Amino acid sequence: MLEKWLKLQNGSDIRGVALEGIEGENVNLEAHEVTCIAGAFAKWVSGKVNKPTSELKIAVGRDSRVSGPELMQGVLNGLCASGTTALDCNLASTPSMFMSTIFEETKCDGAIMITASHLPFNRNGMKFFTNQGGLDKPDIKEILTEASSYTKPDTAEGTTEKYDLISRYSAHLVDYIRAQVNHKTHYETPLKGLNILVDAGNGSGGFFAEKVLRPLGADTNGSQFLEPDGMFPNHVPNPEDNDAMASVQKATIDQNADLGIIFDTDVDRAAIVDKGGKIINRNRLIALMSAIVLEDAPSTTIVTDSVTSDGLAQFISSLGGTHHRFKRGYKNVINESIRLNEEGSHSGLAIETSGHGALKENYFLDDGAFIVTKILVKLSQLQQENKTLSQIIEALREPQEASEFRVKIKLEDFKAYGQSVIESFTAFADAHPDYSIVPNSFEGIRLSCNAPEARGWFLVRLSLHDPVLPINIESDIAGGVDIIAKTLYTHLKSYESLDLSAFE
Repeated sequence: MLEKWLKLQNGSDIRGVALEGIEGENVNLEAHEVTCIAGAFAKWVSGKVNKPTSELKIAVGRDSRVSGPELMQGVLNGLCASGTTALDCNLASTPSMFMSTIFEETKCDGAIMITASHLPFNRNGMKFFTNQGGLDKPDIKEILTEASSYTKPDTAEGTTEKYDLISRYSAHLVDYIRAQVNHKTHYETPLKGLNILVDAGNGSGGFFAEKVLRPLGADTNGSQFLEPDGMFPNHVPNPEDNDAMASVQKATIDQNADLGIIFDTDVDRAAIVDKGGKIINRNRLIALMSAIVLEDAPSTTIVTDSVTSDGLAQFISSLGGTHHRFKRGYKNVINESIRLNEEGSHSGLAIETSGHGALKENYFLDDGAFIVTKILVKLSQLQQENKTLSQIIEALREPQEASEFRVKIKLEDFKAYGQSVIESFTAFADAHPDYSIVPNSFEGIRLSCNAPEARGWFLVRLSLHDPVLPINIESDIAGGVDIIAKTLYTHLKSYESLDLSAFE
């Protein structure tokens, strides 16, 4: 019984199949499950804040998914059955749900966001917050364990209150931009004269055009897919998806806009397109945010995930910062940045190539809208200097080629086998004079390639959840990725339990 519940865990989130419609994917997350999980969360929060569940206030919001309203009612039922006051925030963003624990008007003891980020329409999930931030893996396991045997407490029913959280959150961003830009003649409308469009991908991010950009004076003509639609009919809301980025890029070029903004479904990730159509995501977004943060905090440490490029490290160093690569997973990157600060080493930014970015000044909350807010402040300042965002990162050296190969492991005990493959690259480096191990790899093993025909690097790591060895390769030479890949293939083909079709 417990095993069924634990299968819903996805790192520090809960993810499951909420709707039929995709062959082979059986529904395992419905109203009953989320009711039990919500009740278990209330009990967990009660223990953390040392208050009975009847004195708790917990906020609940959802993204635009089709299954959202039904699951939200299940969550509200679970909280009310525990005697808790449930704040019904309806359509919201993941970052705004955390802020419900911070805003003086709400001061919630906890918050639940019903979302599955950019996953297909049939999926859904839950993210949890206290005023200390998002929960970690052990917390989720504890809550699911409690949910597996959860029964309705013999207490009085709690109450439900409706609250327009997204408007309060939007006002918070508007106030921040006005204060930071402090425009001498247009304090209320510091974005006046700028055409800025939003592509929400039919997720929850459409509010940003109406409630943030327009009050600041921006022209939002050209914005698209702002209406919530959980079937995502236009493109997947995902700043890493090529089709999604091509869509917002085209809109920005066609509109001759000063900036295009794209959010994922629940607005904890973002990317942008600069005037002229240059896509700024992944390493470019990290470089841009690093440059902005380093202006205010010279010599700070920027924590990223493990697959960032060598050019990015050089760019951060050239600005006086320190680049610290860590394990993939947004919570891993955020927690590492928090750890560095606690040890006395200032780290102002934790950001993944996926677009998850968290700033020290913003509670280390991975907030796509706040990342964009920081960029808008810079854009307004640059407008007065007749400069563009791309000029800030023009010194970023980008690889000529980059690819990812996902090598499947054909064993049930894939973790031990995968680790043995990773360890074999120590001997690989000894046998190949053009390759050397990059020190301080916190995930897998990273080797640089100094061969003149294939200058670059590769990283071999073990997937967090799947029997897969993702191998990332970058090269500064055209054709270099293919040369490195062939060398890796020769090394890996002696491992009979690896599926090397990704190379072939």
